[in-house]
Amino acid sequence: MAVGEGWQLLKIRGIPLRIHPTWFVILLVATLAFEQQFRTELAPLATPGLVWAVALATALLLFVSVLLHELGHSLMALAQGVKVRSITLFLLGGVASVERECSTAWGALLVAAAGPAVSLFLGVALLATSHQATHLSPVLGPMVQELGTLNLVLGLFNLLPGLPLDGGLIVKALVWQFTGSQRRGIEVANACGRVLSLLAMSLGVLLLLRGAGIGGAWLMLLGWFGLGASRNQRQLLDIQKVLRDVQVKEVAQRRFRVVEASTSLRQLSDLRLGTAPGTGGGAVPGSNDGQGTPDWLLVCDRGRWKGVIDDAPFQALPVQRWEGERVGDHLRPLDSLPAISESAPLWQAVMKLDVPNCERLLVLSPAGLPSGTLERPELGEAVLQRLGVKLPPTLLAAARRGGTYPLGLALAQVARGMDSSGELDESGGTR
Repeated sequence: MAVGEGWQLLKIRGIPLRIHPTWFVILLVATLAFEQQFRTELAPLATPGLVWAVALATALLLFVSVLLHELGHSLMALAQGVKVRSITLFLLGGVASVERECSTAWGALLVAAAGPAVSLFLGVALLATSHQATHLSPVLGPMVQELGTLNLVLGLFNLLPGLPLDGGLIVKALVWQFTGSQRRGIEVANACGRVLSLLAMSLGVLLLLRGAGIGGAWLMLLGWFGLGASRNQRQLLDIQKVLRDVQVKEVAQRRFRVVEASTSLRQLSDLRLGTAPGTGGGAVPGSNDGQGTPDWLLVCDRGRWKGVIDDAPFQALPVQRWEGERVGDHLRPLDSLPAISESAPLWQAVMKLDVPNCERLLVLSPAGLPSGTLERPELGEAVLQRLGVKLPPTLLAAARRGGTYPLGLALAQVARGMDSSGELDESGGTR
């Protein structure tokens, strides 16, 4: 079981269906609520055991309805060419996890509307057949009518115009369509979601004061969840702004050393080990000082860049030949290193660093010459600093040793979303 995902039960159209442990809590709560309701309605017709069975069946079928709601989103997303990672049932219902957002406003609108459409269709269909269900069984009728009503409520509730509800996604898509800016759509929908969350929490407090315990607590929980989602969305927008507006040269470091092409392999080995005269055993070319990947060794010949040298010559040649072999005879071209322009936005650097086995980028000046390097730890640190977050030195050191983004920042996922949104032009700015 992956953390935060739950247990996988099966796959539907290749989409994993997961159950989060918190789902069992809401299943129990729903069953208890339905038992109290059906106890009165079915008392003359059913035994207590049958009432409990109907309550449990209603709760399970309700979550089947939630699953169908999420399947509506997921199948429409697949039709728009978007991969769906999973569907997870949890405490507050269900959520479909997609690989990326739709690249068009119309596609995003269709995906957002598909879920409520399924719920509303189920609600109308179930209510329309509740009379026939009552004729089949006096116990079946109330269950069908309850499920129909709840599906209508589910569909209408999700159409409320604020993130993270489907109605908020519809607002985002509509604003995106009319303004041409996906970011503007998210800002408007997120603001609406925050207002709705505050209203839900206020109404929940009012209901609690008037004695409506479960209803008030549930509204407060939904409002609290909505405020958290709104805050997360705001943080995502802030991260996107930093990745779009900050250039590589503003955060680049210098994790390379320069050696002359005439240097012998023996001299280079001594430099790497810190035994060359004048090194004093301190930081030397090729060392990493405990900071993850060793520094690159770039080679010059009388002021002209020639290439880069790695450990391959030392592994291929016997020690006896190191004195007579020159660095300039064992070079790889500079363009063999992953590189990026110093004027590129950070999101492009994140995309390049997302390639397997790419730990560092060579930063190039407008003339195409090496001017610095960029790695995940310093890139992530720069993003956090611009968000007003200052990390303890121990966390930064751990990120540097592991070559990862501090705090596990999912910058690659954010950058892929920006790239697929269609909002960025080739220079990285907004259209």
